[in-house]
Amino acid sequence: MDANEWRDANEPGAAPAAAGTRPGHVPGARSGTPHVTPAGPPDGAPPGTADRATADGTAAGPAHVTPRTALRRLAAREDRAARITHTEHLPPRGGRHADWPAGIRPEVVGAIEAAGIRRPWAHQARMAAHALAGDSVIAATGTASGKSLAYLAPVLSAALDGSEAPNGRGATALYVAPTKALAADQLRAVKALAAPLGKAVRPAVYDGDTPTEEREWVRLYANLVLTNPDMLHRGILPAHSRWSSFLRALRYVVIDECHTYRGVFGSHVAQVVRRLRRLCARYGADPVFLLASATAAEPGQSAERLTGRPVAEVTDDASPRGEVAFALWEPPLTELHGERGAPVRRTATAECAELLTDLAVADVRTVAFVRSRRGAELVAMIAQDRLAAVDRTLAGRVAAYRGGYLADERRALEAALQSGELLGLAATSALELGVDVSGLDAVLIAGYPGTRASLWQQAGRAGRSGQGALAVLVARDDPLDTYLVHHPEALFRRPVESTVLDPDNPYVLAPHLCAAAAELPLTDADFTGDTACFGPGAAGLLPQLADRGLLRRRGTGPGAAWHWTRRERACDLTDIRGGGGRPVDVVEDGTGRLLGTVDAAASHTTVHEGAVHLHQGRTYVVRTLDLEDNVALVERADPPYTTVARDTTSVSVLETEREIPWGDARLCFGSVEVTNHVVSFLRRRLITGEIMGETKLDLPPRTLRTRAVWWTVTDDQLDAADIAQDQLGGALHAAEHAAIGMLPLFATCDRWDIGGVSVPLHGDTLLPTVFVYDGHPGGAGFAERAFGVARDWLGATRAAIAACECESGCPSCVQSPKCGNGNDPLDKAAAVRLLTTLLRESGQGAEPAATEAARTEAAVES
Repeated sequence: MDANEWRDANEPGAAPAAAGTRPGHVPGARSGTPHVTPAGPPDGAPPGTADRATADGTAAGPAHVTPRTALRRLAAREDRAARITHTEHLPPRGGRHADWPAGIRPEVVGAIEAAGIRRPWAHQARMAAHALAGDSVIAATGTASGKSLAYLAPVLSAALDGSEAPNGRGATALYVAPTKALAADQLRAVKALAAPLGKAVRPAVYDGDTPTEEREWVRLYANLVLTNPDMLHRGILPAHSRWSSFLRALRYVVIDECHTYRGVFGSHVAQVVRRLRRLCARYGADPVFLLASATAAEPGQSAERLTGRPVAEVTDDASPRGEVAFALWEPPLTELHGERGAPVRRTATAECAELLTDLAVADVRTVAFVRSRRGAELVAMIAQDRLAAVDRTLAGRVAAYRGGYLADERRALEAALQSGELLGLAATSALELGVDVSGLDAVLIAGYPGTRASLWQQAGRAGRSGQGALAVLVARDDPLDTYLVHHPEALFRRPVESTVLDPDNPYVLAPHLCAAAAELPLTDADFTGDTACFGPGAAGLLPQLADRGLLRRRGTGPGAAWHWTRRERACDLTDIRGGGGRPVDVVEDGTGRLLGTVDAAASHTTVHEGAVHLHQGRTYVVRTLDLEDNVALVERADPPYTTVARDTTSVSVLETEREIPWGDARLCFGSVEVTNHVVSFLRRRLITGEIMGETKLDLPPRTLRTRAVWWTVTDDQLDAADIAQDQLGGALHAAEHAAIGMLPLFATCDRWDIGGVSVPLHGDTLLPTVFVYDGHPGGAGFAERAFGVARDWLGATRAAIAACECESGCPSCVQSPKCGNGNDPLDKAAAVRLLTTLLRESGQGAEPAATEAARTEAAVES
């Protein structure tokens, strides 16, 4: 969600929608209209900027390069035209206005009009009407469609309603954003919009960066508090007695960018929201939830899973949109060879750095979205070097933006982006949700971001001031990316995904029950009847938590309650970001300077001894990783390579919960225990990706109890697929890698959220078996989703392998960047035959095979 998108998003004067579609005039262009709106109209620039609307309602601003012109320039070099595999042209679309509902205060309508917005779009008025009626509601519309104004109008009206109370806040609102940057940017937007309302609206950010001396004022006097789920979990709910006056008056809870709350993180946030609702009820409040999301399938159901209460949907996007040219771009094969002699395609990182350089030279304001922190640093560093060779003054106008930066660094980058000082930014998804970016011309996306919803969210960051937009998806050397750039219908002809989360995951639920008991002793009313907060499985966890000495039941009958029994803070039992423990501090050796942090779960693979670590364009090498003190010591260096960790993994089956016959074999879903051991790391040459060597590591193994989908193969099926015994390991291994790579097309995950193991003879199934598991304790819902769509998922997997142009397997089809066995053995042809046979014999009906008992017990013990 864009903090200021309420402003210019509502300006009239956008071009009307064209009748039909027409192809763009670039190589490989095709026409077509997707099921979703990929880019919204211009988002809001603060009053007084170059992109503000003129008096007649048209956008005023600097000259703009059209998206098709920018794409032609990128493709002008002889060796580049063939890299564009498809171009989708999305015509401009006109908007539909409505009137604000009568309940919006006239003063608020006046403030909105003072910002240059004469009438709301129809979907904004609908969301405001639901809010005023007391209905929780989600707006799931395109980027820059004005969702912020849709919830701010009723929120500001509520603030005015209570402004005459003795303390000046008879009604309060809570705004929850997934990132600090988004909350800070939304604060700027609210202050600008509410300026005509005087002191009646008192917004304030309350997060880890809020100075101690300001926190008491926020608790006592702010009537719109902007925060994030982490601060809600650790700072506000445990101290609810100090927030009693705020919670007692809480009328609205805004949950922004709620599509980001998926998997384990989403499950944690769902429980935090339930704890908030419980405490509000304790103080006599029943807030209405206002949710904003990128376009998503079944948004009302997803919002209900997140909040635990019915939620109305607003999905008809009535805002205008400029034209969009969306190109799919495949980097060329190089003359280099990777593991097992496979051909190596030019990296998406190098390709994006080159494109970002060309766009910056042409004065095209661009954001390049890169999937990893390291990748964002690399793209910025390479682009800076290339720009310095062209014009030294340009090098400083490109930078990196990612999570893990210190607060001062983030704020400085945000300010430079806002002012236009930066021409280009290489960013992680932190920017996808973070700052308002006005006047962007282009977006580069280095690798499919995991979901179609996220793809459109990132693409929609360009074209934010009424002009057209260029979006380019640059494929990685990866099965899914390769499949998508050659099957554009999978992106442009399919609806976006539903958000996957599991609030009843006992690994998530157990620590939140402890936190809730510490906030307010748990009673039977918390688990039964209309006031139940925590779901049907929660009550069964309480005796097990008591057996562990975490909770104690006091009293009998209706007055009995469960109490937290320990001195430490219950909220510290879990990290809601799913990091798996305390983050590792990255510290510069010699100076002691804290550079940033790394999630504990990722520390073995990213800051092991010898790992290359990038920070603000500077390269460091890890000297030591202290797992006891959670510190990685790094020293400044400039190695000509990057590092990639290698690991080994084994899986044991704990419970089979569902299974389907596939001929004589089985497709199964259930609980497993995964043992993972990082054993070495590879050094890959910068730019080319060429392997320079491998170094052994001495790190302890990790165990994980989670959920998995797996399928077995019988001897008869192997015979039917013409797979000899010496081909079996390679066939299973290749199918496993490709299946992991393709699952993000069917579930809201990416390949780093999931893992896999293939075994020619598994000790639990006694058959050749392939496992794909969730990489989070207790599962995240991805494996369960895979089980439900197995035919389509494995069908796409087979198609991706078969269509790849390589002879014996490469990173575009069956090689994996995180394979612990060095991608050996792999048999591409045998994998195609194996999947063909399995799909031919796949069955339909499901057979329940077990209960949740073992999963729940394991969760409590962990």
